[in-house]
Amino acid sequence: MLHGGGSYSNSGNRWFDKTLQFIVGEDGSCGVLYEQAVAEGPPIATIIDHVLDYCKDPDPVRAPLIPLPLPQKLYFRFTPEIKRDIEHAKRNLDILITDLDITCFTYCKFGKEFLKRLGLSPDSFLQVALQLAYYRAHGELCATAESASLRRFHRGRTETIRSTTSAALAFVQAMADEDRQASEKLSLLREAVKVHSTLTEQALDGQGIDRHLLGLKLEAIADGFRVPELFMDTSYAVASYWKLSTGQVAARTDCVMCYGPLVPDGYAVCYNPLPAHVNFSVTAFNCCEETNAEHLAANLQRALDDMGALLGNCKDGGS
Repeated sequence: MLHGGGSYSNSGNRWFDKTLQFIVGEDGSCGVLYEQAVAEGPPIATIIDHVLDYCKDPDPVRAPLIPLPLPQKLYFRFTPEIKRDIEHAKRNLDILITDLDITCFTYCKFGKEFLKRLGLSPDSFLQVALQLAYYRAHGELCATAESASLRRFHRGRTETIRSTTSAALAFVQAMADEDRQASEKLSLLREAVKVHSTLTEQALDGQGIDRHLLGLKLEAIADGFRVPELFMDTSYAVASYWKLSTGQVAARTDCVMCYGPLVPDGYAVCYNPLPAHVNFSVTAFNCCEETNAEHLAANLQRALDDMGALLGNCKDGGS
């Protein structure tokens, strides 16, 4: 659905540079391909919900039938240069597709309603689970970006929620220590979720740091000033090297959005929390030996199992 399977399959009918493309397969499978320059994920999810609602209850009023002229076949003349460029584009596209590692799964043991009943933000809980999954997969935490909408501001787009916190580190380290009591782990989990929720509110209120810093940097460049030393500092570069690019794209439809990592040795994780389950997509690049989408997905499922157990959610069922 994302890329059409390559030049030998259906990638030729994917318009990657267009805002929105609806894809419907002969077997009834359907999806949407969209380009992010003009819109974030949530408005697209709203459009999908609206379209499917309309399909369930369509408007019976129809416009009058107007005879249309028969379509005329268009003939194209390809020069050798155009043919060469097309073949070059095919090869590049196939390389990109082959390099993309995608794993999608549905976590079925609980959804957002269970977390809400316990007074926990579903998004913050899932972000902490991602921290635990990455820590188990790689033995450390990394710079993690979650997109927050700034649509409440005029011409606002996004701000970054930095999900890697001291509270998250304390929790994942406690989960790796068999001598720590479950009650202590639960307390650290709640604190990590609380800290992330606070950061989320700050970002939504325009109090994040990344877009302000980006604006200062671009303003300096536009006015011909020297870029401030902050942006050349190694710590700033490390803190902004997003090995874990994440996002919640919530929709009433039982679906999930999927996109690629921001850096060669990173991951992208998108999720849609529904009342009784959560849909996830995890991507990585095959060219990097350090990353593996299926491995991170397995650690994420195990992290959710363990965190659910801390909350007393021990009901049977698979993921």
